[in-house]
Amino acid sequence: MKKKEKKGVFKFVFGIFVVWQLVINLLAFIAPKFLASQERFMYNEKDKSFIFLWNRANFDGAHYLGISRYGYGLHQQVFFPFYPKLISRLSQIFGGNNLLAALFISNASFLLALFIFYRLVNLDFDEPTAKRSLIFFLLFPTAFFLGMAYSEGLFLLLILACFYAARKQKWFLAGILGGLASYTRVIGIFLFPALIWEWYQEYKNKNYKLKIKNFLPLLLAPSGLLFFMRSLWLKYGDPLMFIHTQPFFGAERSGGKIILLYQVFWRYIKMILTTRRDVLYLSVWLECLSAILFLFLIVLAYKKKIRASYLIFAVFAYLLPTLSGTFSSLPRYVLAIFPCFIILGLIKSRALRVFLYSIFGLGLIVYSLLFFQGYWVS
Repeated sequence: MKKKEKKGVFKFVFGIFVVWQLVINLLAFIAPKFLASQERFMYNEKDKSFIFLWNRANFDGAHYLGISRYGYGLHQQVFFPFYPKLISRLSQIFGGNNLLAALFISNASFLLALFIFYRLVNLDFDEPTAKRSLIFFLLFPTAFFLGMAYSEGLFLLLILACFYAARKQKWFLAGILGGLASYTRVIGIFLFPALIWEWYQEYKNKNYKLKIKNFLPLLLAPSGLLFFMRSLWLKYGDPLMFIHTQPFFGAERSGGKIILLYQVFWRYIKMILTTRRDVLYLSVWLECLSAILFLFLIVLAYKKKIRASYLIFAVFAYLLPTLSGTFSSLPRYVLAIFPCFIILGLIKSRALRVFLYSIFGLGLIVYSLLFFQGYWVS
């Protein structure tokens, strides 16, 4: 990429990121004017500084910050360690304020992820497709999570950087990034089979020594998950504690029993037909529609011959959360399924794009306001 092109990419990506930040911060400011707060689920702390940022750590954010300060508490083993450890390390730079450290990590990671996503899409598609993919990403109704005190921004950066390193045949870097991803979220483990496929396609017709030399670094990809499992085994005697504690978080997740996808869809049809029409009903619809949309986009990505390694990761990243019997949190988890946003970026019809931009943008406004006031979104 030439210097002039790099400058153009920087201006575009940084520009839309700044606009996105302004919108999200405006929504955080006006949220109390539209909705009463649900104090039970809103973050608070004894230190009253930066109180205007507290609503960025509602729900799971409070757990990440708690782990970063005190280590794991009761049932918090569902949250993987890398993000809270980073918060703890960087908090000293911010005068010991873990919330500021968390928000810095999330937003800096998200900005870098946008640059890498643009470059990754641009390896296979033209510039307009890369730009449209980013716009769809930023407008998605749960995209605000990428800038909150959640691990989403960091995890997105790690998976995109891992794939980009693999595409550039930097296998050692790809292995390290894969290991960090699997130390951040459980679905990071699915980078391992994706990287193996990427490696196989590159070296299937090359000599044995070259194959082995470039395969060995990929064994680092599962290391984060394995290290976390080992620590859980040594401390609690249960290496799968991050699965077994899932039911304690009230999302009606199975702690070990596998529920098939069609069963989850049937459950949601019954919920839509019988659930009382209130704010929570909006979340039920978001979960169901996200499940349908991303299943459709994954199938379409296969038909459009999106890179196979991307699809391997996408299929597993979609299916794993559903096996616990619910689509709860799926609207947030799908942010990691980046091939689907590439498919959206490939839409040629301007009318269809504008329609989807409008629907996504409206969803982003509504669900951001709900989250900031302590209502469950994802």
